[in-house]
Amino acid sequence: MKYDSISELCRLAEEKNMKISELALQDQANLMEKNEEDLKRTMKTMLEVMRESTKEGITPDNRSISGLSGGDAYKMDRVVKEGRSICGSMIGKALVKALSASETNACMGKIVAAPTAGSCGILPSVLMTIAEERQLDDDQLAMAMFTASAFGIVIANKASISGAEGGCQAECGSASAMAAAALVELCGGTPTMSGHACAIALKSVLGLVCDPVAGLVEIPCIKRNAMGAANAFVAAELALAGIESKIPVDEVIHAMKSIGDSMLPALKETAEGGLAATPTAKKYMKQIFG
Repeated sequence: MKYDSISELCRLAEEKNMKISELALQDQANLMEKNEEDLKRTMKTMLEVMRESTKEGITPDNRSISGLSGGDAYKMDRVVKEGRSICGSMIGKALVKALSASETNACMGKIVAAPTAGSCGILPSVLMTIAEERQLDDDQLAMAMFTASAFGIVIANKASISGAEGGCQAECGSASAMAAAALVELCGGTPTMSGHACAIALKSVLGLVCDPVAGLVEIPCIKRNAMGAANAFVAAELALAGIESKIPVDEVIHAMKSIGDSMLPALKETAEGGLAATPTAKKYMKQIFG
């Protein structure tokens, strides 16, 4: 497969009466000349790293070297466990896991770039949360990762997954879209529904700039991971209800690329614009780097 069109990917899967994950796994096994079971084992290894990253950051004394982040996953976890989450336990748990994985990254812990380090909390949090809610096993989660990966490859080929090239819409936006597509498949949706979920998630963050304070992947990146996880659940929920994106998914991806190309360099990971240019951000930078 060329991985240059999500619409084509969905059409092909439905034509063959396959899930996108099954189609992607089959294609990768042929391309890499490897056994499908070997590829699934590799994916499960990454899945375990993801799982640990969603737990590691949930400590009250967790702090990054810069001092800009740490401890927020623990705070959110307290709220959920005490039944104080206004979004309900499922979204609350997803927020905890997204913050934990992102803070693990900021504290130099081991994560899976999915598709980037700056967006590493979105896909893991969505997968681990739905697994707990629906009692899904690692085989199902690993297959869902093939779906997310296939969508991510198309986005990377048609647009970008790099904040330096397309802004945060290309990082947290892509991760949220990938997670939404995988979530739909895990919940019994069709490939076409996964395509709509991807489009809805990505549309919701078009124009999101990459403006890391002090050039570090902490502020506002960590909280954007929490937002991206919630966005994925919303997009999947809408798609599973039969709600469609009026703009085809491949056109949404093209729009993201067009917007990214139009962004000023100051808004693409250079830490020269957006939140990074605020007085408080400059104060943090001076404190950290002198």
